[in-house]
Amino acid sequence: MLTFRGGVHPREDKEATEHKSVEVLPLPARVFIPLSQHTGAPSKAVVAKGSLVKTGTLIGEPAGRISAATHASVSGTVADVSDLPHPLTGRRGPTVVIDSDGADTPDDALGERDYSGFTNEQIVETLRLSGVVGLGGAAFPTYFKLTPPKEKPIDTLLINGCECEPFLTADHRLMLEQPAEMVEGVKIMSRVLGVQNVMIVIEDNKPDAVATMTSAAASSGFKVRKLRTKYPQGAEKQLIKACLKREVPSGGLPMDVGCVVQNVGTALAVRDALRLNRPLYERVTTVTGPAIKEPKNLRVRIGTPVKELLQFCGGYAAEVGKLIMGGPMMGIAVSTDEVPVLKGTSGVLVLDRAATVFDEHDCIRCGRCIEACPMGLAPQRLNNLIRRGQLEAAKAEHVKDCIECGCCAYACPAKIRLVHQFKYAKSELAAMERK
Repeated sequence: MLTFRGGVHPREDKEATEHKSVEVLPLPARVFIPLSQHTGAPSKAVVAKGSLVKTGTLIGEPAGRISAATHASVSGTVADVSDLPHPLTGRRGPTVVIDSDGADTPDDALGERDYSGFTNEQIVETLRLSGVVGLGGAAFPTYFKLTPPKEKPIDTLLINGCECEPFLTADHRLMLEQPAEMVEGVKIMSRVLGVQNVMIVIEDNKPDAVATMTSAAASSGFKVRKLRTKYPQGAEKQLIKACLKREVPSGGLPMDVGCVVQNVGTALAVRDALRLNRPLYERVTTVTGPAIKEPKNLRVRIGTPVKELLQFCGGYAAEVGKLIMGGPMMGIAVSTDEVPVLKGTSGVLVLDRAATVFDEHDCIRCGRCIEACPMGLAPQRLNNLIRRGQLEAAKAEHVKDCIECGCCAYACPAKIRLVHQFKYAKSELAAMERK
């Protein structure tokens, strides 16, 4: 079965939500929509305090070569446009606050249409203005991935349905509940890229999703492939290595090896943008973990405070040890449940204290971190260099190639916070390079 070198096998912990259909979260009374929730430049506000908006109305236009539009996720009145702390970085950035009128009136432009006559350029522009980004977590603007430079021809489109993070099941449920719409989105992307080789790849711990997607894609010519369940199977570089035996070069992108990778949820968002003229103002996310009473998969409006998701799931079941946006391996811990859901919020994980309390010890030189690293790095050596302040030496040892998957820290019997060190080093190196 297809796979890659390295990686780990953490407990899956998906049973709490994998058989639960997606529920729709009631409309929030107020949403907080950051204009930076994607890779690239933040969008530029086109509304002001007091503006009336409808669901799907443009509130932020793309403002750079790599940027994505932002839209109102409820109808109502703009209560404020101001700099608020970003949920993931903590840095202040422009945020549009909207008070819902409870009517959920759709923008006049929304509605089903025939896009079959659209040119590729029109499709790309539609996706740019619809604010569609990768929904697997990185939130890279989709239109940009679909317009590679001519000197980097693409021959393969990989549709990522691995969902390898423990606990998360949002993608799994979407594959079961909207397979035909998802395949339509894949057809749109394959047409724009002009590729014949399209693979929908799913880990073998989701046999029902493999069967459903195989049936939905039967007449399309797309291949559905099972991958061995192993973390981080869904990471782009590992996925490409497993499926195509190609290696993305250091500092490179999938397009450097003729490949584009898109998440299954992104395929659905692409279809909705073209077929329904619906911008990306909501997403499906998994709310789960040992410290939440009733785990669920929820369809949520972007900008909804996380606490409303938690309340809809019955509230906390135990003392919270850590609240994470995303999965336990690559997610970002947040200090409050007041933060809003973003386009890239694939899950909200609530861990109890028992799952988060551990002591760090000295390295015992067991080498497990090296065996686990899917990028072929030497994590403990990098850790030593960084702790000694030798950042340039760490750079020479390819710390910037670290994908922050957390395999090394998971495998480390001494519980050394390796990823924290690598994030710090990469941040410092980036700051040095900007000077």
